[in-house]
Amino acid sequence: MWYFYATMPVESVPNAKTQASSEYSRRIDRVIDYLRENLHRPVKLGELAHVACFSEFHFHRIFGAVSGETLNNFTNRLRLEKAARLLRYSEQSLTDIALDCGFSSSATFSRAFRSGYDTSPSQFRKSGEIKKSKICKELFPEEEYGLPMSAEEKRAAFPVRLIDIPERQVAYIRVTNAFELDRVLAALKTVIEWAKSQDIFSQGILFGMTVDDPYVTPKQLYRYEVCLASSFPFECMEGMSKLKMPAMRYAVIKVSGDIHKVATAWDYLYRDWLINSVHEPEHAPALEIFLDKENATDWSHFELELCLPVRKLAEMRSLNSGSRKSGMIEIKDNKRATA
Repeated sequence: MWYFYATMPVESVPNAKTQASSEYSRRIDRVIDYLRENLHRPVKLGELAHVACFSEFHFHRIFGAVSGETLNNFTNRLRLEKAARLLRYSEQSLTDIALDCGFSSSATFSRAFRSGYDTSPSQFRKSGEIKKSKICKELFPEEEYGLPMSAEEKRAAFPVRLIDIPERQVAYIRVTNAFELDRVLAALKTVIEWAKSQDIFSQGILFGMTVDDPYVTPKQLYRYEVCLASSFPFECMEGMSKLKMPAMRYAVIKVSGDIHKVATAWDYLYRDWLINSVHEPEHAPALEIFLDKENATDWSHFELELCLPVRKLAEMRSLNSGSRKSGMIEIKDNKRATA
């Protein structure tokens, strides 16, 4: 077995939880202030993650959990609210307002304004009235696959524990355009057959992880890696690579059910447990460990451990200090970027 369970409580004293929640709020407040000061230009994800001192891997989920809005909705709302103020109280042209609010053209601005407020910028300038705002209805919508469960029900259904996973060698196949599930399933089948041929399947750990953010990465570029970790030596086949994953601590939820239950468990881990804990995410991907390896390609039902890499908030260092690695070292093919 390539990981062992740590004998540490995951729940903290109330005061520590309050301090942790306040620390998350302070960091997201810095991001909000930064966005307001830079609405006139595109702001990259890396910039915002750096301002918050959070990993890019997990920043979007944390922002939504703390602010109650997705980052994209929040940014668009700020831009449109600024535009509405300028339309009402300034004499700037529509083009100047569009550029001042971070839109690429007046046409793009007009479409966004009409979509958000159900009226055109010129009509609003004349009347000063917004009869129907769509924006308030779009704040932090429920995940497409989430289950309607209360916080208490989620807490009971998804107990969180901390585990320490030691350094391990991992074989993987990287799947691009991974929103096409057939591509992921084909990679899973290939890894399983290869592991059996290497006689490492029974003791190996089969899992998946993503190095991209599904909230911002275009679908055709989204990557998911199908992986198998083994304590025994192995030889990679054609189209497969090897990496060394360092020792790391994870917050783990065990989940049994369909895709709706898995999505709900992930949502609880980020939105409820994480921001109220004394932990923050490490700069490394989250993992989905397949507990029922023989049936890993049957996605009508999952037996998984959802693993979020974490560290204590007090251990946080600036992600741009260069003192921390991304948590992955490439051994074959490409070199991975470090944070």
